[in-house]
Amino acid sequence: MKEKTRENVYKAFIGEAKAYFRLLAYAEKADEEKVPQVALLFRAIAEAERVHATRQLNLVKDLLVKDTDTNLEKSFQREKSVSENEYPDFLKTAEEEGETAAALAFSHARDAEGYHAKLYERAMMNVIKDVVKAYHVCQVCGYVTDKKIPKACPVCGAPPEKFKTVEA
Repeated sequence: MKEKTRENVYKAFIGEAKAYFRLLAYAEKADEEKVPQVALLFRAIAEAERVHATRQLNLVKDLLVKDTDTNLEKSFQREKSVSENEYPDFLKTAEEEGETAAALAFSHARDAEGYHAKLYERAMMNVIKDVVKAYHVCQVCGYVTDKKIPKACPVCGAPPEKFKTVEA
């Protein structure tokens, strides 16, 4: 694929992926406002946007998805960079602007991303190969653990019932 088309496909993928989540949020709001037909429409079009994003991702997958060792290393580096560089900057700005809800979300995400980086690092060192049966994801802040579900999330304090289990 030629460079400009590849860039456009990647941009389209990002736009479609964003649209998918935005439309699901719109559907949730329509449900809250008791407009079920519009909620259904938003969900249907969100699913269509997911199809578009998947097709476009498949066109550029060879650029984005490499072998597992490379994917682990890239994922580790991204999580580390986000937790150490981007989220602290986002947090600082939110605090300076008095945006406490955003500051809390950024703080939780920063801390959870740090845990993600540690999990990737362990995987890169083959510590978890064929050992982990499930991960538990806090649905409040995104913290992930391969241990037992904690009594309280170490990042946000959420109770055990706020964790979703992802199994092999």
